[in-house]
Amino acid sequence: MDFNLTEEQQMLRTMARTFLTAECPKKLVRLMVEDKRGYPAELWKQMAELSWMGLAIPEEYGGTGGSLLDLAILVDEMGRACLPGPFFSTVVLAGLSILEAGSDEQKREFLPRLVRGELLLTLASTELSGKYAADAIQTTAVPNNKNGFIIRGTKLFVPDAHVADYIICVARTKDTEKTEDGITVFLVDSKDPNVKCTMLKTIAGDKQCEVVFDNVEVPKSSILGEINKGWYCVQTAIEKSTAVKCAEMIGGARQVLEMTVAYAKDRIQFDHPIGSFQVIQHALADMFTDIESCSLIVYETIWRLANGLPASQEVSMAKALTSEAFKKAA
Repeated sequence: MDFNLTEEQQMLRTMARTFLTAECPKKLVRLMVEDKRGYPAELWKQMAELSWMGLAIPEEYGGTGGSLLDLAILVDEMGRACLPGPFFSTVVLAGLSILEAGSDEQKREFLPRLVRGELLLTLASTELSGKYAADAIQTTAVPNNKNGFIIRGTKLFVPDAHVADYIICVARTKDTEKTEDGITVFLVDSKDPNVKCTMLKTIAGDKQCEVVFDNVEVPKSSILGEINKGWYCVQTAIEKSTAVKCAEMIGGARQVLEMTVAYAKDRIQFDHPIGSFQVIQHALADMFTDIESCSLIVYETIWRLANGLPASQEVSMAKALTSEAFKKAA
């Protein structure tokens, strides 16, 4: 594994940091916490013009054909800026799922619109138990007399569902002894009158929703992947999105460290900057060590996923270590 960024990746990082520093100040982030949509439409349009939505989408669908690693580098910078909005839910959670499991027709229908910034998407998997596991899927989809399905159930903590045009819903279509079997993934139009979305109150002010599917009728063509074999798609989406979310946390943690170092240099106590005191230096050194250690495992994980290598263990390690390191730093 080569730990050095390519010239193009370094340019991507520099460009992203310059743009987000100018267009996404912390004042905007605070405003978007109170905003119902949660993101400014003009900023979303600018990001689309920079081809960020299509970074990891193949050129045949209007994207730039970058890798998962390229996407993680961009999201790392978004974490540093606390970028508000549905980029993660649309591009990472849903976009990569369609790219992974969608039919040619579905890819041609959804991916070009996603790349142009015209389509917002999200993934609805989590339910009452809060687990990312097959046995937690209680939402059902049963066949109707129109060669389609009727979806019934409630999803929780669905990111950005209040603005999404389509929701990728994970439902159980068959009861089996092996819980991973019998799960199917559906692309559901969020404007269906039987899809009811309610905003949840969150500590961080991020936009998470409860989504109720109240006898929602969907055609067979809405199935993403194969019927009763959708758990592989979900598992892949969760692993990739978890690794990319860890990159976002790394970016946020590095920003916290930079802010803390700057404060330690400026804050005067007993006629000295507090950064000259050994106990403060040790705290900063611990923060730096934690963040850099997490960065190594996170980017190794992403590299493995990008190259099609098994990475379930690495994803779990990255998630556990980075969550704690970011919280500790903050």
